[in-house]
Amino acid sequence: MKEREQTKKPPIFQKATRNQRLKAALILAGAAVFFLFAGLAGAGVIDLGKLFGPCGFRQRYNLTCPTCGMTTAVVEFAKGNVFQAVYIQPAAGILCWVLLIIGILTFITAVFGLYSRFISDLISALKFRYIILILLALIAGGWVVTLARIITTGSYR
Repeated sequence: MKEREQTKKPPIFQKATRNQRLKAALILAGAAVFFLFAGLAGAGVIDLGKLFGPCGFRQRYNLTCPTCGMTTAVVEFAKGNVFQAVYIQPAAGILCWVLLIIGILTFITAVFGLYSRFISDLISALKFRYIILILLALIAGGWVVTLARIITTGSYR
C-alpha cells in the first residue's frame, strides 16, 4: 500500500473545547474532594464510624456485607498504601485506581486543554447498563474474595 493511501489516525490528544475543559475541571474537583475526604479520615481528622454508623447488613445477618472493607481500603489508598487497599477490598482498590486514572486524564484536559480521544472512544463504546453490570460484578468479586479470606484466615485483613 502506498503511503498516501494509508488512512491517517487522529492524534491521541486533541484540543479540548471550553465545555470539555469545564466538565473535566468538575470531575477533577470531585475526585480531589473524594481523596481529600479519605485522606482526612486516614489522618483521624474525620471519624467515619460516627459518620456512617455500624453496618446494618452485618448486624442483621452476622455476615460481612458486599462492600465490607471498602472504607478501610479507600483510606489506605489515600494514605498511599495502594497495594494494601487492593488486598483489603479488591473492588475498592480497583475503583480507586480507576478514579486516579480519571483524575489524571481530567487534569490534563482541565489544565492543559488536551482532550484524550481515548475518553471519547470509551464513552461512546460503553453504555450505562454495562457500567452498572461491571460495577456489580466488581463488587461481587470483591465480596467473594473477602468471604474467602474470612473463611481461610478468620479475618478480612
